[in-house]
Amino acid sequence: MTAIRLLLVDDDPLVRAGLSFMMGGADDIEIVGEAADGGEVEALVDRTRPDVVLMDIRMPTVDGLTATERLRAREDAPQVVVLTTFHADEQVLRALRVGAAGFVLKDTPPAEILAAVRRVAAGDPVLSPTVTRQLMRHAVGTAADTRRARARARMAVLNDREREVAVAVGRGLANAEIATGLFMSVATVKTHVSRILAKLDLNNRVQIALLAYDAGLLEDEGEERTGH
Repeated sequence: MTAIRLLLVDDDPLVRAGLSFMMGGADDIEIVGEAADGGEVEALVDRTRPDVVLMDIRMPTVDGLTATERLRAREDAPQVVVLTTFHADEQVLRALRVGAAGFVLKDTPPAEILAAVRRVAAGDPVLSPTVTRQLMRHAVGTAADTRRARARARMAVLNDREREVAVAVGRGLANAEIATGLFMSVATVKTHVSRILAKLDLNNRVQIALLAYDAGLLEDEGEERTGH
């Protein structure tokens, strides 16, 4: 089995040491590098080619948000899991919008952090629908109407079937569940998800969920289900 190549980024040397000790003890994870600031990340990624970057969001020179955005704009970018001390934080949501695959709290039990890294390496987001909704509710404010209009304009490029799949992704359903609900094969669901990502210029399923939420499609889905 090929080990997951992991890069650790945190400005606190004690946190890095703890993460390195904890993650390095797993047979399927290889720590390929450590960085103390987001400004070091791109050069380290070029040198070490990690599969996943565990990224602190608050660092003094270049923060994790900026570093994540720079990484996810690159071709063959590694997956990014954001480290934070807050459940509902505007910076966490912004990191997800620019392409992070999820986040974990710094006080998360070691086994859960390991599980998050493994899931992201396998191409799965680490956010539950409940946590996603919590974050998005936290971000609702005066810009909500503008954000909805922009999101709906972007979603307009999808055909009806792709829109249905996007809503299902936004509800947190796995490919097999989407296939059952929409009466299609899992392979067809994967094809639709790939097309949605390409048409909307997105990096991952978390961004599909966020855009569907911004566009009000998840609310529409709820109204249809309740008959309102």
